[in-house]
Amino acid sequence: MNSIEDLIAVLTLEKKAENQYVGVSETIGSPNVFGGQVLAQALSAANNSVSNHRVLHSLHAYFLEAGNLEIPITYIVNNMRNGGSFSTRRVTAKQKDKTIFILSASFHKKEDGYEHQQALESNIKHPEELLSWSDMLEQFGDFLPKKMKSFLEIERPIEFKPTFIVNPLDLKDLPPFLDVWFRVKGKTTDLSIALKQQILTYISDYNILNATLYPNASKANYGNTQIASLDHSMWFFREFDLDDWMLYKTESPTAFGARGFARGNIYSRKGDLIASVAQEGLIRPVKK
Repeated sequence: MNSIEDLIAVLTLEKKAENQYVGVSETIGSPNVFGGQVLAQALSAANNSVSNHRVLHSLHAYFLEAGNLEIPITYIVNNMRNGGSFSTRRVTAKQKDKTIFILSASFHKKEDGYEHQQALESNIKHPEELLSWSDMLEQFGDFLPKKMKSFLEIERPIEFKPTFIVNPLDLKDLPPFLDVWFRVKGKTTDLSIALKQQILTYISDYNILNATLYPNASKANYGNTQIASLDHSMWFFREFDLDDWMLYKTESPTAFGARGFARGNIYSRKGDLIASVAQEGLIRPVKK
């Protein structure tokens, strides 16, 4: 995949029966199905069952088994509730007879209310000042560890620009923070809010667990650590466009017992808080 059109094709599911859909997978460089893809496809299935113009405001999901890239994923939607203001759906994802993922999502009718938000710091570097993953591959590819280089060589429908580049050869512990600008590749002007939320959910599973490794970066890396998303929660606050850069600010308050916890906020370029994310991940040291 190298454009938003390719990603939308992956998020477009085939209807097999009432409230039952099937999706296929695309690799992002890992041997298993990318968690963000399963999250976004499950939302696509849930959205197909919500017909009263209600908009997703929160989701909570668990990754139960690693997904096989070669096997189609079946999404089964259960209509849990249609209330006066909220609609709730539960989605189960299966490969053959194995349940690999479950999601609950809540949709809310449009209402007016009080407003406030945590402001975005003004001293963050702008994306024009930064190197993208593609730029990093071009400039430093010959010096990168093989596994990192292979990951960066995968074509993606999103461009990422971290505000700070970590030197994988400089083994030192780092603060548990990571800020990354991102932008989708391709035309986004006519996308529905539901589809934009699916795309943002897909992107939200990128980068977030990096911050859980940083405080132990002198000894922990992707080559000696088993890393996997265990759960994922997300809250959507405001409507947004995808035609400009957005900022994903992540932090990790703690790691313990081979699990790391991270949370993040996604801002528009002008500083509107669009969504918040929380995830716990497996960060298990690999024993030789």
